[in-house]
Amino acid sequence: MSFDLPRNVILPVDAIDVRLDPGPHPFARDNKQAVAENWQREIAAKPALFDGTVVLLSQLAYRDNRLVGRCHAVNYSTFMLWRKRRENSGAEHAYAHAMLVAGDNALVAIRMGSHTVNAGRVYFAAGSFEPDDFRDGLVDVDFNMIREVREETGLDLSAARRGVRWHALSTTRGTVIFRRYHVDEPADEIARRISAFVAGETDPEIDGPVIIRHAGDLPDGLALHMKPLIEWHFSGVG
Repeated sequence: MSFDLPRNVILPVDAIDVRLDPGPHPFARDNKQAVAENWQREIAAKPALFDGTVVLLSQLAYRDNRLVGRCHAVNYSTFMLWRKRRENSGAEHAYAHAMLVAGDNALVAIRMGSHTVNAGRVYFAAGSFEPDDFRDGLVDVDFNMIREVREETGLDLSAARRGVRWHALSTTRGTVIFRRYHVDEPADEIARRISAFVAGETDPEIDGPVIIRHAGDLPDGLALHMKPLIEWHFSGVG
């Protein structure tokens, strides 16, 4: 199977069958020394980095509106080396976005904090899948979305109305799985709540909220994968 899915097109996704393999990822197994050396350089540049656990894919395919794949738990230090060697690595990255839709149809994204790897980048609150996001070995994408939004913004989306299905956008740099989450309040009120949460945090992960009101409203620092997602939302499809 390896990596077999259309690239650079938004795909409807009715089911996600991505499973956690308990064995080591071949990339991690084959690059232990390089991982350790690169990590020393990374933490010298950004001392706040934490070598936690995330997952990397070894397989992903799109079949009959389903994402089917396999992933392995790796240290964040392994992930950081992979970011520099992703071509022909036998590994890919998948992550999830809760597309936060305000009552006035604006989108509410976030700008990452200066101490993070993606400092200044704008995208929807998100984080890599972690082993805790899996149930009986199967990834729970919505659990990941809700957890990450709560951790970064203080918002609880567990009772929010969700889009009827997921969608995915895959590029050579990774696959984002996303879903609309509708909140009744207007965007300005949601942004106020996020800003208040960030102000009360000792070490916030984000700088604050970013409101996107139409397809041409593209803020500075916007992550590359975000433009097609924004255009998709404001086109009214899905």
